[in-house]
Amino acid sequence: MRRAVVQLGDAVRRSLGQQSSNAVRQTTRRCYADDAAAGELKKTVLYDYHLEHGGKMVPFAGWSMPIQYKDSIMDSTTNCRSHGSLFDVSHMCGLSLKGPDAIDFLETLVVADIKGLAPGTGTLSVFTNENGGVIDDTVITKVTDDHIYLVVNAGCRDKDLAHLGKHLKPFQDAGKAVGWHIHDERSLLALQGPMAADVLQALTKEDLSKMYFSDFKVMDINGSECFLTRTGYTGEDGFEISVLDEAALDLAKKIMEKGKGGIRMTGLGARDSLRLEAGLCLYGNDLEQDISPIEAGLAWTVGKRRRSEANFLGAETILRQIKDGVSRKRVGFISTGAPARAHSEILDLEGKKIGEITSGGFSPCLKKNISMGYIATGHHKNNTKVKVTVRSKAYDATVTKMPFVPAKYYKAPQDPVAS
Repeated sequence: MRRAVVQLGDAVRRSLGQQSSNAVRQTTRRCYADDAAAGELKKTVLYDYHLEHGGKMVPFAGWSMPIQYKDSIMDSTTNCRSHGSLFDVSHMCGLSLKGPDAIDFLETLVVADIKGLAPGTGTLSVFTNENGGVIDDTVITKVTDDHIYLVVNAGCRDKDLAHLGKHLKPFQDAGKAVGWHIHDERSLLALQGPMAADVLQALTKEDLSKMYFSDFKVMDINGSECFLTRTGYTGEDGFEISVLDEAALDLAKKIMEKGKGGIRMTGLGARDSLRLEAGLCLYGNDLEQDISPIEAGLAWTVGKRRRSEANFLGAETILRQIKDGVSRKRVGFISTGAPARAHSEILDLEGKKIGEITSGGFSPCLKKNISMGYIATGHHKNNTKVKVTVRSKAYDATVTKMPFVPAKYYKAPQDPVAS
């Protein structure tokens, strides 16, 4: 399995050229351990559709997923920002928690103020461990006061479900009313880019102009009941659509038909480039169990009420870091020379190691080397000059504000512009 993935990755890199190959290299590398042990790869409902469209499939988190299609990763990335992309992200795990005590239960495990959310809205949050580290990041939606819908990362599915199950049983044994359902009967599609709203509007009678970033609604789309969230992983306006498996293929075809000439099927390679340009974390690279949300620049996810109540895992460590600060911080970089990638060392101008890159590559939209990583506090301010090492050679780099490409989320009129 590993040899096949390496050979495929090498072939794709040759077709793309070295500048745009980082997504292939990182995406394939992240899969080896999981897929070697997993045996036969799982396939999404759209597997044959991917092949028909020239999808180049690679193992990812136990699934066979498209890394790219007939166009290059660079072209797919720029097309998403200028027109739009349709991603099959059905490998991710959607689940619902239901019951009058569902919110109380979930708030013991995440840092978000879920009670404070209006029904039909959501937020990014993180699961934390006892030491304040991040178990996974997740988008949490408060459907109603007794129904919470969340999506977790494919590579963290088993770990997350075990973590939830471990804490759910004693909660239920104490007489609390909460249960869960894993939505394995559903597929998940992500429609992103400036054409996304118009294309999807043609497939539903609901007024999408009244749905804003992070809003959620159950609605009929293309004749099937869907969970629709106005969100995404690209920095562009767009939607994630949870649809029953039996309706997923027809929905994908209709989206591509309505978006003909602009919307393209897009794979994991461009998805990685897009999220990096948007300054968004990738679990396993930029977030880990030994990294806290404060170090990761995600202090804003810790709700004010949650800070006061301090009743989530790792609260003592996280609240101390909010008060006293941290020794390292996640920041962005623009660098010269060869692109800096995960595990590249960050040096001060005297050559002392002060941090490490966690994600990086060549930006198809900016035509520059961009990266993010953790750097010692004191060196983290914008415009600080540092060095990054690539294949034992040090190149000039500058600490840079993220996102690298401005976000274009569809915000309510009274909301500030996304940054």
